[in-house]
Amino acid sequence: MRVIAGIHKGRQLKAVPGKSTRPTTDKVKEAVFQAMGPFFDGGAVLDLFAGSGSLGIEAVSRGMDQAVFVDKHPKAIQTIYENLKMLKLEERAEVFRAEAFRAIQAASKRGLEFDLILLDPPYKKVDYGKLLNEILRLELISRGGIVYCEHDPADSPSDIHTEFSLLKKENYGGSISVTIYQRK
Repeated sequence: MRVIAGIHKGRQLKAVPGKSTRPTTDKVKEAVFQAMGPFFDGGAVLDLFAGSGSLGIEAVSRGMDQAVFVDKHPKAIQTIYENLKMLKLEERAEVFRAEAFRAIQAASKRGLEFDLILLDPPYKKVDYGKLLNEILRLELISRGGIVYCEHDPADSPSDIHTEFSLLKKENYGGSISVTIYQRK
């Protein structure tokens, strides 16, 4: 697992030990960031269900100013800290061990707003419609902001608020699908 592009291009990242996370492959990461960017001119990214932090780190490498990483698993949190330290990104990131819905409530209370939100939860464990509608209700995504959803191909996001338009929907190799939305 590595950073694909930007200021940290080619740098290796640590994976979360064990089988509790499913890292996004370099091939998928490269394809989806080409669709979303491929580079950013500042802004803030929320990496919810962050795992190793690979997606959020990729966004920072490609130009995001700040990142917030959230995961509920201690091994994931440790891995995120190690990856941020290795790339000297500690000053540009916050890391929280929390459940996703509690984390977005806390972000809302702080008045945070994101230009990019990355959602890569354990497959079949999250209702995307509910999560995206809550993100919108809490005003966490900026106008024109992008939401990345990685999911099982059979588990396509549904009941999405009309404030979002579909940017891209792609199946990568049978077991991974990505849906990307943009706030109108």
